Amino acid sequence: MKQVTITDVLIIGAGAAGLMCAASAGYRGRSVTVVDMGKKPGRKILISGGGRCNFTNQNTLPNNYICQNPHFVKSALSRYSADDFIELVERHGVNYHHKTLGQLFCDDSAQDILDVLLTECDWAGVTLNLRTEVLSITKNEDQTFSVTTSDKDYQCQSLVVASGGLTMPKLGASPIGYKIAEQFGLNVLPTTAALVPFTLHDHDKKRFDGLSGISVDCLVNSECGTQFRENILFTHRGLSGPAILQISSFWQAGQTVTINLLPEHNLRETIADWRQNQAQKSIKNLLATLLPKRFIECLIESKEIPDKAVNQLNHAEIETLHTFIHQWQIKPNGTEGYRTSLFRTHDIVKMAA
Repeated sequence: MKQVTITDVLIIGAGAAGLMCAASAGYRGRSVTVVDMGKKPGRKILISGGGRCNFTNQNTLPNNYICQNPHFVKSALSRYSADDFIELVERHGVNYHHKTLGQLFCDDSAQDILDVLLTECDWAGVTLNLRTEVLSITKNEDQTFSVTTSDKDYQCQSLVVASGGLTMPKLGASPIGYKIAEQFGLNVLPTTAALVPFTLHDHDKKRFDGLSGISVDCLVNSECGTQFRENILFTHRGLSGPAILQISSFWQAGQTVTINLLPEHNLRETIADWRQNQAQKSIKNLLATLLPKRFIECLIESKEIPDKAVNQLNHAEIETLHTFIHQWQIKPNGTEGYRTSLFRTHDIVKMAA
């Protein structure tokens, strides 16, 4: 029979949320134990932001979150803001830099952020047990919890599930959090992968073959009216890039995505200027001054753009071209799914106060 270990707080998951929660509880004077199946803590932290961890955003607002209860988001952000975490990072001497749209990244490595969290846990007296699988959970009559793991049996006053979602199964992601929620009668909504690249139908993949690596600054719109202004990136499987990753959270299977390829221009007016000053030049070469040449050549080959001199375009062709460039429509085949799905936060389900 395993020895029962008594702890005030038991946290399942040694990711960003679990470690942050553990340090906070520890600083409140509670004994805290964190268990995780992985060999190392914070594995998703280490790969985030291309290995430099985009650890917060100074422009974070409640409406940046997809949530059925926006008041929860307002409350959470008011209690702990981006500035609060920046102060923590600075206190630990982590060097960081700003990118567009308020994003903050480590100068050196995502390991810096993991070290901050682990140091905070150490200072708060947190016990961390890795390679530990949770086997069963029971709520006792005295409102405590008994948790059986592959290593020990625990009894705790508060149980926190910070096991993350289904993203990146190769890093150990599992549905344990959802199963625990269902066990205790919590309503679990259908899940979907968010912040994921789009895959394309075979005919579009063939059409855009050879464009992998090309990036275009665009304004991307979903059918529900949400839009994002950042780059799109052609890949060997479909479309990615910041704007695509963002819009994927609002996309439903079968829907069309509308992309403004030249958000800084009014192509109708630009063509009028070209007809005045560069009338003999081909529309292909002129568009290639605004968009990647290989992309334009692909559209010419598929006859979506006329292969003519700009002064040979009639009014109908100009209107069609204007609409096409500013409202380019593409219907994804699907997404890359949880295999490559990114993540904004790990959900924390607190089972008891």
